[in-house]
Amino acid sequence: MMGSTTKFERVTDSINKSLFTFAEYDPNAAERTGYSNYSYWRSTWQVFLKNKLATFLLGLMLVVVLFTVIQPILPNQKSPTQIYNDVETGLQLRNHTPDSEFWFGTNSIGQDLWARIWSGTRTSLFIGVMVGLWEAFFGIIVGALWGYVPKLDRILTEIYNVFDNIPRTIVLVLLAYILRPGLFTMIVAMCATGWLGTALFVRNQIIIIRDREYNLASRCLGTPSRRIITKNLLPYLVSVIMLKMALAIPAAIGSEVFLTYIGLGLPLEIPSLGNLINEGRVIMMVASLRYQLIFPAVVLSIITISFYIMGNTFADSADPRNHV
Repeated sequence: MMGSTTKFERVTDSINKSLFTFAEYDPNAAERTGYSNYSYWRSTWQVFLKNKLATFLLGLMLVVVLFTVIQPILPNQKSPTQIYNDVETGLQLRNHTPDSEFWFGTNSIGQDLWARIWSGTRTSLFIGVMVGLWEAFFGIIVGALWGYVPKLDRILTEIYNVFDNIPRTIVLVLLAYILRPGLFTMIVAMCATGWLGTALFVRNQIIIIRDREYNLASRCLGTPSRRIITKNLLPYLVSVIMLKMALAIPAAIGSEVFLTYIGLGLPLEIPSLGNLINEGRVIMMVASLRYQLIFPAVVLSIITISFYIMGNTFADSADPRNHV
């Protein structure tokens, strides 16, 4: 033992100490060693941008939304409700095929289809966004309380069973008798029952993770329920919640089209994609007039498909397991 120690000392003494300097303790440097520039939302955005198709559709949707907003103030734009007459005959310019003046032609009473499509897109997007935001806001709140507070489970379950078994069509019919048919009635009717699916989905997800160890520890330490829900539970559901929000917008637009198809939609004086498609459906068997169905159907398809693809891509991007 003594021999080995002596040998070690001889080796250390032979080292040129001028080659080394002792590092002093620096608390600021110690903090920097544990620093990470990771940002959840920045990483989510970076992963999303890697999907070229979703990025293209996002840009396309931004252009569509921007154009629908500024379209009425652009030069040489026609009114979506004005009926245009033939200059030579003085009669209504009915079913005028697309040309340089009427880019998408006119409908059966002489209204400019180009202006009506963009006005209808504004209306349908407004309905979709309002219904989607309400479903996300109210559905998440109710679903979180439903899943986390056991005392509310039975009450909210009974409320869900009552509302879920009432068809949305009947709700619309009843509201049409109570309220004046219009945009507000359509939004209220969709919001009345639209939150149910989101609330049930969030409730089921909350029940799965509410009794995990870190949540039990938080409750034992006296953490308020509000903070546990907002800090411990909902962040785990960001990806699926974003998916539900993204899909709620095209679902609301599709519901508006369907309700208009069965005669419970917006009045004809309010252009919407549902009204335009319903008008085109009536004359779709006439080959020369099918453009009145094709144009609004193409716009509707682009919007719904874009939101569906972007919603799924964003849900995958929001999953921290896909981050680097």
